[in-house]
Amino acid sequence: MEFPTPIPFAETLGLKLVAMEGGHATIRLALQAGHHNSFDVGHGGVIMSLLDATMAHAARSMNPVSSSGVLPGVVTVEMKTSFMQAATGVLQAEARVLHRTATLAFCEGSVFSERDEICAHGTGTFMYMRALPTAHGQIKSLRGSDPSEPA
Repeated sequence: MEFPTPIPFAETLGLKLVAMEGGHATIRLALQAGHHNSFDVGHGGVIMSLLDATMAHAARSMNPVSSSGVLPGVVTVEMKTSFMQAATGVLQAEARVLHRTATLAFCEGSVFSERDEICAHGTGTFMYMRALPTAHGQIKSLRGSDPSEPA
């Protein structure tokens, strides 16, 4: 399954979207040597990125497609992660939306090992956006979105 919007960082990490529908998302990652920390297990930053992407896609799955056929994006407002055990091999993250408002989605997600053991759990808040204001007052459109549509 393709990501609804290209995400270069997700592609670099090797994230694979498995499912995304109705406030739920699943993403897999086969850990490689470049994902490891000095203990030769999954780096916490990689695990957090996997959780972040999975929760964000659960949130995006609750958003209607715009008139240009693009699914509006989300940005992470805050995130908390608890690491329970070392992550190795092929990981699967599963996330769901706990609550949604007009502008925010409150999500939780977990990362599981190949043996279906929980490695990490996180919660996050995501804001729905079609465009992103920058520090210099410019607007960056979501990849693939119609710039003429209101943000």
